[in-house]
Amino acid sequence: MKKIIPIGADHAGFELKARIISYLTEKGYEMKDFGCYSTDSIDYPDFGHPVAQMVEENTGMLGILICGSGNGISMTANKHQGVRSALCWKKELAQLARQHNDANIITLPARFISEEEGIEMIDIFLSTEFEGGRHQNRVNKIACN
Repeated sequence: MKKIIPIGADHAGFELKARIISYLTEKGYEMKDFGCYSTDSIDYPDFGHPVAQMVEENTGMLGILICGSGNGISMTANKHQGVRSALCWKKELAQLARQHNDANIITLPARFISEEEGIEMIDIFLSTEFEGGRHQNRVNKIACN
């Protein structure tokens, strides 16, 4: 069974999203594309919430979000209780987001990274495991109950 990865972006992230979908499909992943589907201006929450909801409802699933700065769509995703969305612009941040924070969504700032940097961060994010241990107690304290 292929690993399913939900992905969503705003208009600023549309081109990077298309490149990531192509890349990950070639690597054997099944992509669930929640849009957007062009560079026409849209509202990022319309595409961030469905990705976050799918990740929240499927334990162990990892997702990808992209917008111009990465901030708005990451804030949207983090409104979901089971989501830990990490805004990453360097490969080290993508690695630490998984290792130390058990992030389950990576958010990329399309206007501030290259396609190559985005793909490198995606590879690292998808292949890095959560370390647990001392980090587990911290992760347990993130959610508001």
